Amino acid sequence: MTTQLTASLKLYIGLDIHKKSWSVHIRSDISDHKTMTIPPKSEVLYDYVQSNFSDHEIYLTYESGCCGFEPARYLLNMGWHVTVVNPADVPTMHKQTHQKTDAIDCRNLSKQLQAGQLRGIYIPDQRQDYLKSLLRHRADLSSQLRSIKNGIKSLLLYHDMKIPDKYDNPNWSKEFIEWIAKLDWSESTIKMCMASKLRQLQFVHSEYLQMANELRAYCRKHHKTDYYLLKSIPGIGGYLAAAVLAEIGDLRRFNRSADFASYVGIIPSMRNSGSSEKIIGVTPRCRALLRTYIIESAWVALRLDPHMQAYYRKHTGKNPKSIIVKIAHKLLNRMLAVIKSGVPYQHNYALNNGKEIKSGAKQTTKQRGVVKSTSPSR
Repeated sequence: MTTQLTASLKLYIGLDIHKKSWSVHIRSDISDHKTMTIPPKSEVLYDYVQSNFSDHEIYLTYESGCCGFEPARYLLNMGWHVTVVNPADVPTMHKQTHQKTDAIDCRNLSKQLQAGQLRGIYIPDQRQDYLKSLLRHRADLSSQLRSIKNGIKSLLLYHDMKIPDKYDNPNWSKEFIEWIAKLDWSESTIKMCMASKLRQLQFVHSEYLQMANELRAYCRKHHKTDYYLLKSIPGIGGYLAAAVLAEIGDLRRFNRSADFASYVGIIPSMRNSGSSEKIIGVTPRCRALLRTYIIESAWVALRLDPHMQAYYRKHTGKNPKSIIVKIAHKLLNRMLAVIKSGVPYQHNYALNNGKEIKSGAKQTTKQRGVVKSTSPSR
């Protein structure tokens, strides 16, 4: 009687990726095979595994970092099971804080992968990754623009050049820039210094505007439906809609609004022990750039949307910043709802003394009068 193997052979690979080399640990479902260092090329690893373990089912993991998702995409296309993990989520022993090497790290990744202790992050396709790079480049330009403006004002302050009161504010008008350009300096050196800063300002500002226009235009062309669905929500303009699509991609991959809020980082950070529970602001785990944009848009939504105004008043007395975070959370719920339903946002309520009356609800004669009076005339 012959014994037949019914379970497929499996291979678990832990990868510690660096710019100049990769550390690799390979283990089978029975024992460790080898720890080695290879050139930083996916093809080298693939060829080695194919020549030695062609009959195995391959599982690979590595930590996300500066080398991005190109290795993951390449190996996924080759039929491997690839998991990219957040470095902060990899289980480690205390001694690894004192003894840390690339060999130890990749061996630990391999063991944790086999034990099923790793939870992977989303791997975007190449097109999505390129769009995200455009968004973050525009954010970098915003930081550079702010730095150049601060440098110009610092130079004026250092040399005791008083800015007129009508220009001394965060808004930089064309008149203010012209005033700076026409300043009468006593020496040519400082004049050249200021002229150089103004040229920097002009170039970075033009790139700042151009990248925002390109980002919106791309999303209007390639993500037209989702772009206009997001724009239908009060407080969300063209740039934020494009930023959401660039940073996240397809929102339909989130099954619950709580998962979406957790991914963006608009959830509380809490400590619970026994009968005590303490809320410590919002979680530090977030998509920092996107969360910043959404918090800013919450202030716009508060100004434009009567429902958000009623919600804000209901929480009067609390920290205004905390209320804005709650409004930002509601914005996320609306984003996911319009994308998954495919229906633009609509005001399906009426306000009666700060209270929401849902459509279809039974109303009194007095309430109907109030609702009628708040409807726009045709």
